[in-house]
Amino acid sequence: MQIQDVFTAYKTDLQQMEKYLDKYLTSEVKLIPEVAHHLIDSGGKRFRPLLLLISSRLCGYDGDHRFPMAAVMEFIHTASLLHDDVIDQATIRRGKTSANNIWGNAASVLVGDFLYSKAFKLLSEISDIALIKLMSGITNVMSEGEVFQLMKCGDVNITEEEYLNIIEKKTAVLLSAACAAGAILGSASEEKIDALYQFGYKIGMAFQITDDTLDYMAQEQEFGKSIGKDLAEGKMTLPLIFALRSATKEERDQAIDLIAGKEGNQKVIPVILSLIQKYKGIDYSLQSAAKYIKDAQDLLRIFSGYRPEIEHLNAVAQYVLARRI
Repeated sequence: MQIQDVFTAYKTDLQQMEKYLDKYLTSEVKLIPEVAHHLIDSGGKRFRPLLLLISSRLCGYDGDHRFPMAAVMEFIHTASLLHDDVIDQATIRRGKTSANNIWGNAASVLVGDFLYSKAFKLLSEISDIALIKLMSGITNVMSEGEVFQLMKCGDVNITEEEYLNIIEKKTAVLLSAACAAGAILGSASEEKIDALYQFGYKIGMAFQITDDTLDYMAQEQEFGKSIGKDLAEGKMTLPLIFALRSATKEERDQAIDLIAGKEGNQKVIPVILSLIQKYKGIDYSLQSAAKYIKDAQDLLRIFSGYRPEIEHLNAVAQYVLARRI
């Protein structure tokens, strides 16, 4: 089963969710929907809402609360992207000019705040204390991840453990929440809620590792950003962390001098790419991502018998590993 087959299976549900996105993006302050729609309508795959809808159906829930809850996931994700692009001084997002580069940093931050507050307004209307506890905890962790990443920006001595801590907080926890929220809506057992939470966590870790690895592999027209973009922003990701750990002292010193010297991508990137290729940093990273995916799929064994939703979750997991855009 391909990822597009999964999206097709949830097409009607996703269309219902889109109505909530449109409804809650209205404001008498015209700049708010203008900035928000620029990013929300720019080709995002609705990955987090999809996970919530699959998990809800898997746990037997087909009530209306799944649509605003799916919208909550997309609002929080979009808010985090708006804030990320300000911090990173990004110029491109999903192949388009980033919001901060059009309207400025202040507008991007404030519209991100608007989306966070709208997400919690939707949560309050659902009135499920378990969901409120889940999402308030997750957004707090995500904020911690942003601050920790800022602290480690440009740190050539960042460890693999620290890198994994950052991507757990910034990416994996929201995918965990999407899966767990569907199970909570379905009044699933604690064991099944936890299994889906861990499933989301593991595919989230694999998603970000793959994303970071593609930064050293993809062309801009394929991936929506130029090769080496993370390095230019001071982000040390797994392929480079592993390569530097494996390199000789002379190679490591040369690479660190280049990175710290901010010589520009024209000079730095070829050296870094050569080092990553020599020590198979891309292979190591993709193998790490594959281990997370295998562990994620193993967690689904708690659901006995044939269920199409298990196939759907497995297809999503495989897509995370196989994607190239």
